[in-house]
Amino acid sequence: MTEPSLNYVNCPDSAGGHRMAYWQWGQPDSRHVVLCVHGLTRQGRDFDVLAQALCDQAGLTAEGVRVICPDVAGRGESDWLADPMGYQVPAYAADMLSLLAHLHARSPIQTLDWVGTSMGGLIGMVVCGQPGLPLPAPVRKLVLNDVGPALQWEAIQRIGGYLGKSGHFDTVQEAADAMWAISSSFGPHTPAQWLALSAPMVRPVTPGTGGPLRLHYDPAIAGAFRLTTEEGAQQGEAALWRLYDGIQARTLVMRGARSDLLSPATALEMSRRGPCASLVEFDGVGHAPTLISNDQVAAVKAFLLGQG
Repeated sequence: MTEPSLNYVNCPDSAGGHRMAYWQWGQPDSRHVVLCVHGLTRQGRDFDVLAQALCDQAGLTAEGVRVICPDVAGRGESDWLADPMGYQVPAYAADMLSLLAHLHARSPIQTLDWVGTSMGGLIGMVVCGQPGLPLPAPVRKLVLNDVGPALQWEAIQRIGGYLGKSGHFDTVQEAADAMWAISSSFGPHTPAQWLALSAPMVRPVTPGTGGPLRLHYDPAIAGAFRLTTEEGAQQGEAALWRLYDGIQARTLVMRGARSDLLSPATALEMSRRGPCASLVEFDGVGHAPTLISNDQVAAVKAFLLGQG
C-alpha cells in the first residue's frame, strides 16, 4: 500500500481559527475529488483501504482521482479547538467548505463525491441538503455509511458512555484491545486488520517521546455531545429529514445489518424519499462498517466509479 501525503488548511472560528489536517491520496491535480469524512471518535486514516482501492481503479483512467480524508477538528493531526462548544456538526460542515475551497484553489474540482461514515454522513447531509452553499462543484454522489436523519437514542447513549475517556496505554496492541472492547460492532476483522486500523488512533502522551500512549482525539468533544437530550435529538431529527429531502446527489445508504444507530425502518424510508437512496446491508456488522472488507469496498467503488 502506498502512503498518503499529510496537508493542512486554515479554518476560521470564533477563537481566531484552527488548522485542520487532511490526508491526500491519488493524483494531486485530478479534477475528480472524493471527500471521505470519518465518524465521531475516528480520524482520516480510517479510509486507507478504501482510498487505495479507489486510486487503483481510477488510476486506469487518464483523469485519475484525488481522495481527500480530513481529520475533523479535535481529531488526528488537526488542532484541538479553544472553544469546545465548536465541536458540533454545523461547525464541521463550515470547515469542509473551507477545505473544498482550498483544494479547488490548488487544482480545480470538476467532479465531487462524498463518503461519510456516521458523523461524516451527518456533515454530508448538512452540506448536500442546502442549495446555494459555496461548493466548487455540486456533490454528484453521496455515500451515507450507517447514518441517517433519525438516530436511535439507545445508540447515542451507548456512544456517550465511552466518549472522552481517552485512557493511557503502554503499546498500540494494548490500545487496540481496549478499542475492540467498545468497537466489536464494527464486525469481523483479522487481528492484522484491526491493528492497522487502530495504530493511527493513538498518540504519545508526551509528544516526541516513545512513552505511554493516549487516544488521538480531544476529550472535550464529549462536552457538546453530552448536552444532547432525547427531546433535542427528536427535534434535530425533523431538521435532518428536511436536509435529506433537499439532497440532489445520487445517494447510497450502507447499513450494518446489526446497527443500533440506523434502524431498518429509517434506512427504508431513506430509499423512498428525498434522493431515494440505493440501500445495501452487510450481515454480521453493526455500527459502523469500516470499509475494509472486500464486499464493503466493492460496493463503494461500484457506486462512485461505475457507470451512471
